[in-house]
Amino acid sequence: MIKLNTHQYPVPKDIAVSADFALDILKNNDTYLKLEADLLRSFNFGDLKSFSFNSDGFLSLLCHLGLQGKIAISVGETEALYEAGKLYESLGFDVVWIGLKQDGHIDIDSIKNSNLDFIFISSYTVDTYVKNDLESLKKITNGKIISNGSFDISTKSDALYFDPYKLSGFAISGIILANGLFEEQTIGYKDNLAVVVIKELLNKNSSFNSSLKELFKDILLKTFGDDIYLFVDSNETLEYTLHFGLKGIKARELIRTLALDEILITNGEGCSLGLSKPSRVIQEMGYTQDQSRNAISISFSEYMTEAEIIQVVELMFKRYKQIRILND
Repeated sequence: MIKLNTHQYPVPKDIAVSADFALDILKNNDTYLKLEADLLRSFNFGDLKSFSFNSDGFLSLLCHLGLQGKIAISVGETEALYEAGKLYESLGFDVVWIGLKQDGHIDIDSIKNSNLDFIFISSYTVDTYVKNDLESLKKITNGKIISNGSFDISTKSDALYFDPYKLSGFAISGIILANGLFEEQTIGYKDNLAVVVIKELLNKNSSFNSSLKELFKDILLKTFGDDIYLFVDSNETLEYTLHFGLKGIKARELIRTLALDEILITNGEGCSLGLSKPSRVIQEMGYTQDQSRNAISISFSEYMTEAEIIQVVELMFKRYKQIRILND
């Protein structure tokens, strides 16, 4: 099996959770509290809160922060947060949405002089993996930056949350680390299992391979010719990822076909959530819905030789041509 979707679908790992981490009102819970303190110390934060990693869980965070100030959300964030922002608006509250330019970069100019208090934006955008310039963002706003730290962490973030599914493959609670943004969470309400698992996986998470990207891209472009195009500049994305479009097919057709050949790719966030909808992020960049259906995302972890890359790309091209013929 050749896994080119590790960024969206993690490699499962066995994790043994000791009963010593269980919470008990009749114990001092030192084992768990030490682990939590170690996690906070490693990221230089003082507070930890667990929450459901879905639109309802993010909505609760937005409602709490909304009592303290003005909220902005990048449209390039995880789907659960995006949906929560829309729910928050439907309740009559205001959200400042940070849009995307056609090259995939966030539209920083759109929030100048906005007097924001909290900004949900990560160091990269989902689906395209374009890196966000949080340092430049810091120069134009005093708002607290709240980021997804599951795969890439910026020191410019004032709070980090972690996606349990993307880290573990299990739908346990997410956790968020911050300083003074939230009231102290009662220990009995914390998902201690999520804290244990996420900390363990952050320590032993799959390493990504940044050495294959340029070679893989060159072979793709040479093999597919005019049938392939790039939505974003690959030099502006995370070093171990590649994003592109294939003309005339829906990405999910190739994803399913290649899975039979044990080559695993994805079309981004929606695919990993089991959604059949085309990439929302690509449409936010100004592309049509049909174009967004062409989008494919891959990420590199295990090493591949040049011969293996050529073999994989040639098979991808063969399956692509077969789908085009069937569609025609």
